[in-house]
Amino acid sequence: MGNKVTIIGSGSVGSTIAYTLAVQGTASEIVMVDINVEKSLGEALDIRQGTPFCAPCSIYAGNYEDTKDSDIVILTSGMARKPGQTRLDLAQTNVNITKSIIPQITKYAPNAIYIIVANPVDILTYQFIKTSGIPEHRIIGSGTILDTARLRARIAEYYGINQKNVHAHVFGEHGDSSFVPWSLANISNVPIDKYASCMTNQDKIVPSLIHSEVEDYIRKSGAKVIQRKGATFYAVAISVCHIIRCLFSDMDTTLTVSTMMHGEYGIDDVALSTLAIVDHNGISGKLTAPLTDDEVTSLKKSADALKEVISQLKF
Repeated sequence: MGNKVTIIGSGSVGSTIAYTLAVQGTASEIVMVDINVEKSLGEALDIRQGTPFCAPCSIYAGNYEDTKDSDIVILTSGMARKPGQTRLDLAQTNVNITKSIIPQITKYAPNAIYIIVANPVDILTYQFIKTSGIPEHRIIGSGTILDTARLRARIAEYYGINQKNVHAHVFGEHGDSSFVPWSLANISNVPIDKYASCMTNQDKIVPSLIHSEVEDYIRKSGAKVIQRKGATFYAVAISVCHIIRCLFSDMDTTLTVSTMMHGEYGIDDVALSTLAIVDHNGISGKLTAPLTDDEVTSLKKSADALKEVISQLKF
């Protein structure tokens, strides 16, 4: 049995996801759908011509009818964020685009798991859950999976340690109100703020991380990349492909992805990122990790910021 993935949107993010899936051998069939048919034809052809040196994979440009029997559908279509523009500035424009896509894709792929990547991702995830008719457990926003990757990369860089030894997360909105629950952060099970003092190699001892500086770095990373090269796509593509690998796996995996809240931490009726349990059926549950009172307050502030935007939108 193969793994069929449809990617809606063949821009920088969508095409890089397709390329990464092909190189990793994660999908056996990839369908690229875009309103700009020539763009998706070109991207699919470019990737397909490299597949003889990868795992076998059929990749092609198609229409919505070609998405039938997709296991996973990835939504990347929408207006890209411009320099100086916040993700939430994009809200109504991309809500309208998503509104036009939902009935077309769900008609042909009603049993797929949907991964929402387009921004503002938490708003579009909420919209998809509320309006698509797809069961909620099969709708996943990429959420703060990218922010979490940026956090772990920064900590690993700071301490000169393997990235896989870093266990830390970003919660809340994929945007300005996100935060790091530092009480959960550790390196090889050593609390993050005690790690330096536990090192016996004195040559590698460095000052303690300043939490606020790290969080500021994470929040501004996307804007810095956009300012320097025009768009962000490598890190988000790798992060989304990690979600896909977890979905195709038989093992439960905890990920900071955007899901609808139903009273967790006292938050309801909004989609944002906490620790969700992902398996081959989608979201199988949540992990309500113990947070400090201040961290719960930060999460509620993030939820309120998203709700304020939602209240101004027309779905």
